[in-house]
Amino acid sequence: MSSANNLSQRESVFNQEVITRFELYNSLFLTLPFYQVKDTGNLLPFFSAHCEKGTANQESPAEIIKSFFKKYVPDIDHQEQLNRLFRFIQYIERQVVLFDAIEDSSFSKTTKFDESGTLQTLLQQIAGDESQRETIKEKLKNFSLRLVLTAHPTQFYPSRVLGIMTDLIEALKTNDINSINLLLQQLGKTPFFNKTSPTPVDEAVSLIWFLENVFYHALAATQSKLNEAFDVDGLANQLLEMGFWPGGDRDGNPNVKTDSTKTVASLLRQIIFRCYYRDFRNVKRRITFRGVEDAMKDLETILYDNAFNPQEDPENLQGEMLTLLQTVKDKLIADNYSLFVDIIDDLSHKIKLFGCYFATLDIRQDSRVLRNVYDYIAPKVGVILPEGYDDLSEADKLKAIEFATEADFVCPDDADPLIQDTLNTIRLVKQVQKQNGEKACQRFIISNCQQASDILQLINLFLCSGWKKDELTIDFMPLFETVNDLKVAAEVMETLYTHPFYKEHLAARGNKQTIMLGFSDSTKDGGYLMANWSIYKAKVELTAMAKKYDIDLAFFDGRGGPPARGGGKTHRFYASMGQEIANNHIQLTIQGQTVSSQYGSVDTARFNIEQLFNAGIASALHQTQKDLLDDRHKELISIMADESYSLFMGLRKHTLFTEYLEKLSPLKLLSGANISSRPTKRNGDAPLKLEDLRAISFVTAWSQLKQNIPGFYGVGAALNKIKGEGHWDEVVELYHKSGFFKTMIDNCMMSMSKSDFRVTAHLKNDPKFGEFWQMLYNEFEQTKRLLLELTDTQVLMEAYPTEGRSIAIREKIVLPLVIVQHYALECLNNTTDEELIKVYNKLVIRTVYGIVNAGRNLA
Repeated sequence: MSSANNLSQRESVFNQEVITRFELYNSLFLTLPFYQVKDTGNLLPFFSAHCEKGTANQESPAEIIKSFFKKYVPDIDHQEQLNRLFRFIQYIERQVVLFDAIEDSSFSKTTKFDESGTLQTLLQQIAGDESQRETIKEKLKNFSLRLVLTAHPTQFYPSRVLGIMTDLIEALKTNDINSINLLLQQLGKTPFFNKTSPTPVDEAVSLIWFLENVFYHALAATQSKLNEAFDVDGLANQLLEMGFWPGGDRDGNPNVKTDSTKTVASLLRQIIFRCYYRDFRNVKRRITFRGVEDAMKDLETILYDNAFNPQEDPENLQGEMLTLLQTVKDKLIADNYSLFVDIIDDLSHKIKLFGCYFATLDIRQDSRVLRNVYDYIAPKVGVILPEGYDDLSEADKLKAIEFATEADFVCPDDADPLIQDTLNTIRLVKQVQKQNGEKACQRFIISNCQQASDILQLINLFLCSGWKKDELTIDFMPLFETVNDLKVAAEVMETLYTHPFYKEHLAARGNKQTIMLGFSDSTKDGGYLMANWSIYKAKVELTAMAKKYDIDLAFFDGRGGPPARGGGKTHRFYASMGQEIANNHIQLTIQGQTVSSQYGSVDTARFNIEQLFNAGIASALHQTQKDLLDDRHKELISIMADESYSLFMGLRKHTLFTEYLEKLSPLKLLSGANISSRPTKRNGDAPLKLEDLRAISFVTAWSQLKQNIPGFYGVGAALNKIKGEGHWDEVVELYHKSGFFKTMIDNCMMSMSKSDFRVTAHLKNDPKFGEFWQMLYNEFEQTKRLLLELTDTQVLMEAYPTEGRSIAIREKIVLPLVIVQHYALECLNNTTDEELIKVYNKLVIRTVYGIVNAGRNLA
């Protein structure tokens, strides 16, 4: 079947299964039970249509809102107008949930024609070809996929709403009208947001919902499929792994403390035992034979006690559980014709996958904090640092760092809180490993890592806190995230690979090194093209360095949801990696709204997990160099990246840049949305500076403006430069030949398709921001025109019609929210009434939820 036919059929199914059913079930929202509001459901379609018309006419949000009320509800005062706007928001928030649920319920049908690669596709490709099967089996001996859930403030749906969505998806699969109606009514009465900001533990609980209800089943099903196809059960390496950041990631989040880490580690243990116990109850119904009673009883006691009566000082029981299951299995084979061996194997595979920890709890802290801790502890344990140690050159620092001291320093209670947290957490990690297993907490990530001494000093912190050199079961991971840090990353790693102590430590860890690369900050730092190109070059250099010293290298990609933060069609980035880039291990963060949009149900999770898995192992079957960028291709991308960077930096330095974001987007109000335990910027009490602003807040602010500047700005200028110099044909060839460049361009178009400059078009006549807005708009139009020419298409995302249609519908649903938000922001800039300011602030914050949820990977 041709690709064009597949696209056509998929689009047809999408129209029938998603669009038509949304229009049908959306009518049920007209009767949703909201308290003390008359005619809201009847007015909403008129409000939506009015917003569309006003936006098309480039009217200001204030003009659109005022003319709506004048036409449809002329007899209410301003306070009642605001009440109506809040009710519209309630409806639209739930319309987004309905659309999400309908898309997810139709997932298996709409993806049936997707050629982008799942395990099933791979198995069909190699069917009957034993040599290819053996090639993949060989590749799997040194391959792994790790998904790491992170607590970012764009995962807005609380667990109570996720539970309703799960049930709604199931009801929609069979078009069960009665159940759908009841669930929509329940949805109407269920609050979508928190009255207070969540704690780090609250965030962990929210994400553990996905571990328990989605990943537990999806990973196990994928593992079973791999076992069946490639007999991977006996491999020494673990193919599928989960990671977890809530409660462990304290980089810039002052609310994460040692107690948070301890609580989350205990929660992860308890919830995985609950999953095992639920499965065991099914096992117990089937395994009713003589000779297995003792083993079954012992296993039940272990599972029940750890699931419901957790002990203060538990033990790692993974080995004991597997032994008991093997005892039962042996008895079934010997005396009971191997009856129900499959369900014993299923539980065994899950225990091998998740152990007593469910997901590895990563610890992350900023290098600047760790340097302060090192300065504090060194004299306490008898380490004499040279005069002016912090100001020494890197070479002199390395000479001064020794590993002779092994101490058991306990941090006093009167120490600085950050120092105390760091040292107490290092001690806690040992305890977590003992109780839940080594994999429960074995990775320490150093943010803002700039030099080898950042890693070596951290190792010394461990050795001063009760750890022994020959028992240092920790992987120390540098995180390179700014454009400048990426440039020197390979040099930093060579220093480590050749350092006697670190070399010995790596050998003890199997010569495996994981390096984290951050997309979000590099985009904020240098723009879309430069960020992607800097990371690509860094990966090439780091891979070459690892090969030079025979290191098994894994890249851990800190990817956000949208293309501006490394997201988009993520699997295609991995599928496009040439032999210059280590690709045996795929590790990436799953952040914010991407958690529920791509991994919100078992079906969608399996699909996306399999896509990533397939992208990683497909290279074993295609040992060609076609995705290897040659010198000319690299030169072209480098020229474009430099031009894009120049334009983006000019934008960042513009005198109106920060003020534009502050006044016209909800940037300053994001911290008031009770969706995260972290601040929107570092150095929270200081005046707003771009360098302190968190990348997620930066990208979210632009997405709320419907301008998505970080996802495209500078791309048009870069393409225009190449075209002006007469090299356009070469770029067209590059787009068609390089999977990396094509994915980068296609993701850029996805980002642009979620932009709508009509919303802010009224600003072109603004005396202060008019020229600035026009500059942004001109680059958008230039980028759009040249991207369409480059891809030989007429509209953005023409090659992905169903995704494009989905985005268009979502944008239409939330357009009223965007108009309300901009109206409220305009009101805020023109009033000093304290009571009205509170209401407008709340109105802005409430719209943020729905806009991001509808965009799924928008922030």
